[in-house]
Amino acid sequence: MVRTLGLTQLTMIGIGAIIGAGIFSLAAAVAKDVAGPAVLISFLVAGAASLCAAFAYAEFAGLVPKAGSSYTYCAAVLGEIVGWIIGWDLLLEYTAIVAVVAIGMSGYMGFLLENVGIHLPTWALGAPGTGDGHKIDLLASLICLGVAWLLTRGTRTSARVETVLTFVKIAIVLVVIVVGFTKVDSGNLTPFAPFGLDGAFTGAATVFFAVFGYDALSTAAEESVEARNKLPKAMMLSLAISMGLYVLVCIVLTGVQHYSELNPNSGISSAFASVGLNGLANVIAVGAVIGIVTVTFSFMMGASRLWYALSRDGLMPAWFGAIHPKRKVPHRATWVIGGVAAVLAGLLPINAVADLTNIGVLLAFVVVCAAVLVLRYTKPHLKRGFRCPGMPFVPVLGMVFSVWLMSFLHWETWVRMGGWLVAGLLIYALYGYRRTRSVMPGDSVDLDALDAMADSDRPEPDQVPPR
Repeated sequence: MVRTLGLTQLTMIGIGAIIGAGIFSLAAAVAKDVAGPAVLISFLVAGAASLCAAFAYAEFAGLVPKAGSSYTYCAAVLGEIVGWIIGWDLLLEYTAIVAVVAIGMSGYMGFLLENVGIHLPTWALGAPGTGDGHKIDLLASLICLGVAWLLTRGTRTSARVETVLTFVKIAIVLVVIVVGFTKVDSGNLTPFAPFGLDGAFTGAATVFFAVFGYDALSTAAEESVEARNKLPKAMMLSLAISMGLYVLVCIVLTGVQHYSELNPNSGISSAFASVGLNGLANVIAVGAVIGIVTVTFSFMMGASRLWYALSRDGLMPAWFGAIHPKRKVPHRATWVIGGVAAVLAGLLPINAVADLTNIGVLLAFVVVCAAVLVLRYTKPHLKRGFRCPGMPFVPVLGMVFSVWLMSFLHWETWVRMGGWLVAGLLIYALYGYRRTRSVMPGDSVDLDALDAMADSDRPEPDQVPPR
């Protein structure tokens, strides 16, 4: 693949992955049903847990500038089978995230279409069981396929589109904050925690998938200029900017409209419409659609690069990881992921998919935090573009936070995850274990060999993007 992504584009990809359905749809749903105005605490707790893991990811990104994210990191330190389990886990989770945020987008698209007098047929309004006559969430499925098409145009082209859309999204979120604070009614913030702190903590487990976009960002390491230095910086910048915006929007959302009256499908737009700002509500809906498109872009990109890494290492058939000869992207994996995400988005309710996403990512966070802790003491000599602070306490805190949040998820989610991991172990035993021995004998990543590569953190001479 070609190294074309600089710090600005990487940061925009990270922000694009973090700010989306979480801020535009899920915040309202959690506030209404689980946390009330204490949804603010939900995001802060989720953000604190995410920050601990982000430090671990940043150290690995500065150490292992390779596609594959958690899979590559864990395989390098804890062994191939652990890496495969995490890679198999995240392959589902990234695809499910694309579906979740696409479902969130459809609520705002419906809000916009109704305001201009366009009404979709009942069968196209949602997944089965989400309403009378619902057969498929048509808009959510189409956005998944559209983003897959964009990603297959090439990394430089799609990253430019992502950057522009993310700047537009941030501008609209800032408008929401500035105008929203003029409409905040302090009475709406009382009681602050109507469901108790347990409700706020449960909400943290639900919104967690909205605060970890840097995980998908790390899969773009082999398309990044000076990846060892710029990936860690992009991770920290994207998380810091996004959390600041999340906190302010939560205050505005629950201050403008009482939590019990929030619309879980188009929360911010409906809240602004309730105080007479109908024109701005439509602008916000447009921003929500743009914002969710950028999230689907970031995570579909992450899923396809993860699949590329798994195929390259022999753990999955090489056909899926093939690089397009002209556009230099894993086009087959991208289309398969887009198709599967379209099916999930069209046919499943958002809560079930969101919980499945969260447990998978939290599991990856536990293992990555453990891996960075082990590696710091077993191979302290390796070059690191970023060093996780507060060793060993920060990684340990990241593991504790993640396990704690996992305990709030429904038992059905644990069963589904268990079934998926069993299927993954069977694939590894029957195919991956033998195949990877002929493709990459030994470990998937040789850290000492990678450490000796002088050009591993800068673009190759024939890959420097033209001025």
